Amino acid sequence: MKYVALLSGGKDSCYNLLHCRQNGHELVAAASLGPEPGKEELDSYMYQTVGQDAIEFVTWALDVPLYRQIITGKAVEQGSEYGGRSADKAGGVAGDETEDLHTLLMTVKSRHPEIQGVSVGAILSNYQRVRVEHVCRRLGLTPLCYLWQRNQGELLSEMIQGGMEVVLIKVAGIGLTASHLGKTLAQMQPTLIKLNTLYGSHICGEGGEYESLTLDCPIFKQRINLIDAETVIHSDNGFATVAFLRIKRAELVSKSLDATKIVIPPTLEEEFKAVAEAVKISERAYPMIDSSTNPRGVQEFHHPETRHAASRCLGLWVTVSNVQTKTPQGGLSIKEEVTECFQILAEKLAEHDLQLSNCSIINMCISSIDLFASINAAYSTFFGVSPPARACVCVDLPEGIRVRLECIAFAEKSPAERQVLHVQGLSYWAPANIGPYSQAITANERVFISGQIGLIPSHLALPLPRSLAKEMALASQHVARITSALKENSGGGWEGHIQLTIYWTTESANLSHVKEGHYAIQLPSSPALFLVVKELPKDALVEKQVLLHTGRCHVYEDGESIIERCNPTFRLGSKNFADGSSWRWEVSNMEEDNSSCTVLYLKGDFVNNTARLNEMTADIAGMDHVGLTFGVSTLSGAQDFLCSG
Repeated sequence: MKYVALLSGGKDSCYNLLHCRQNGHELVAAASLGPEPGKEELDSYMYQTVGQDAIEFVTWALDVPLYRQIITGKAVEQGSEYGGRSADKAGGVAGDETEDLHTLLMTVKSRHPEIQGVSVGAILSNYQRVRVEHVCRRLGLTPLCYLWQRNQGELLSEMIQGGMEVVLIKVAGIGLTASHLGKTLAQMQPTLIKLNTLYGSHICGEGGEYESLTLDCPIFKQRINLIDAETVIHSDNGFATVAFLRIKRAELVSKSLDATKIVIPPTLEEEFKAVAEAVKISERAYPMIDSSTNPRGVQEFHHPETRHAASRCLGLWVTVSNVQTKTPQGGLSIKEEVTECFQILAEKLAEHDLQLSNCSIINMCISSIDLFASINAAYSTFFGVSPPARACVCVDLPEGIRVRLECIAFAEKSPAERQVLHVQGLSYWAPANIGPYSQAITANERVFISGQIGLIPSHLALPLPRSLAKEMALASQHVARITSALKENSGGGWEGHIQLTIYWTTESANLSHVKEGHYAIQLPSSPALFLVVKELPKDALVEKQVLLHTGRCHVYEDGESIIERCNPTFRLGSKNFADGSSWRWEVSNMEEDNSSCTVLYLKGDFVNNTARLNEMTADIAGMDHVGLTFGVSTLSGAQDFLCSG
């Protein structure tokens, strides 16, 4: 796609351009925000403002037009979210400096309507990413963020080896002094690594330790030569000097074409290559059976024709299930059917004084994957920023029903009690959302991770040729990377214990292979659910959904709440009935705060045994519960199992 580069002139914004080129995107223009004339630097939460006196040289070296905007706003909204969670409040925040970026990109888009993407050099800053993505969403632009979540030590080495000539133009971190200004990354690399070891400083300056100016880059058509620069000391003390270079004179000089190839990170980490190998071994040992007469190998199950939406509350948690249209034969459009479902869901939540914005996760069953885009378009109108986590699968619904919803909602007392990871940019990290949902929601120490399919993150496509092994490995890697990003986003301090894993696959013959991939990851035992469905988004072969507990339990001592590090216990059980039916269950329980996930497997008559669910709950879980019923699946060695978590 054609794109505009958000440029500060620093190493990150310039190096990201090389990855944009490597991924087939075409640079059309550059955009930059800075202080008003006469001001050399602003205390901006969003933008690098030092070095603005050289930004024109960078764009001349790139040979693209430059569009500039003065920063007039302030950091009005300083929280982890930007904008409102409800659809009618999802716009910008008046007076915030983020809106200066919106104005700038609107100008660029009016001059270059062919632009579809925005290059962003963000590595770690969720604050910056959330706001840039918010602006891009409003303008229909795709963020291109190929440095996002990369290891900073590896990234710095790649920049140096990739032909980047970059100098420090500001220092503001412990161990850095004015003498380091003007030195190149290659010269500074040993010092930056040492400071990281001693003090935990960010090697790439993500904590504001330093800022940089790019003098040459393989994508530059000319290089920049600094002729005259003046050191300005902002503050000088024994802890950390704050100083910057004022560029007084520079020039462009000719250069030969640079054929240096940049390093592209491997698609799979070693740990997840082992997952792929485990699936491959299983596929060779147990080739897929002929399923031409029954494509999914699943026994036919007839859903009850009448199911009413129901809700249940336990403490601060509320579940709503069986949300579907009340008029299946009413000839509704798909938009009208989705709208009716959300009206029912909103009514059920209102019974507990909650709103749609309180939803932590929504599981959505649809009758045909061909409806996916239309359903997403309607679904998106009910949420603003930070929408719930989600899984969407295609199943055989009753005749006339095309959409069925289930959700878990949390009654937060303040917005800070609900953290969100909603990454919308293309990167090498994990897939951007392909629908109106967040990668993960954290509430009350529970972490809900959306269903992940095996997309290659840099271009949101499934691996070719089709491979269950690679899709399984990628889906597992996405879950792990999302978990790591959540820890960093929240400041760390928690382990992340998986309490439930759900695998959705489209072939019953693949279940044993998916299980082998699951057990290839060395993790403590926890409930796992393997389900066969009709179709998955993008025709994926497998989808992985996970619920975690942070491992931080709030316990009370002498009337005061304290946080303890806790580990879940795991247990199995079963019970047989006289009519030949049987139950089997898996439970993960955090005893300190009674957080539990239970999977029930039912063999036998569905209707009769469903009636036993309430009386069995206390025996199985040892406590009260709220949960979702995921349906019926064929598992190895058994048929017609009701699975509930």
